[in-house]
Amino acid sequence: MKKISVCISILLLAACSSSPKKKPTPPLVSTLTYTISTEPKPAFNHARSLRQAYQRWRGVPYRFGGSDDQGMDCSAFTQTLYQEVYDMSLPRSTHQQVEVGRLVPKAELQPGDVVFFRTGRNRRHNGVYVGEGKFAHASSSVGVTISRLDNIYWRSRFWQARRMLED
Repeated sequence: MKKISVCISILLLAACSSSPKKKPTPPLVSTLTYTISTEPKPAFNHARSLRQAYQRWRGVPYRFGGSDDQGMDCSAFTQTLYQEVYDMSLPRSTHQQVEVGRLVPKAELQPGDVVFFRTGRNRRHNGVYVGEGKFAHASSSVGVTISRLDNIYWRSRFWQARRMLED
């Protein structure tokens, strides 16, 4: 019996020593390191961004059909502001722009909303609301400027406001 157990022990030891050693299996998952910021991303400030873009165009003279720094009309200014601030293309004319977005009550205006005015029998004007009761626009009398919505001229001609941006 002692001989059998010694033989079995020798066979087991021989079997263990003769088996090829396996290399460790590499992990299946990559060991990349990720850094997660706990700092909140600052909210986009519409009013500040609109006013900064306005500053680049401030004082450019009004020119019907114009769309550059030599002269600009109201719809071109609105279109340009939207392109620069929101990287969003609006139609070229006021009549086309008034068909875009959704109607917003005057009391619910937010920076970025487009405001429209009836300035004559078949004439329309528009600009971009920048907050605090003001809007940026290309005025036929003073060029690109900021005016107050409660100014007697604009208040009496206010037609509608449209939100072009998704909430």
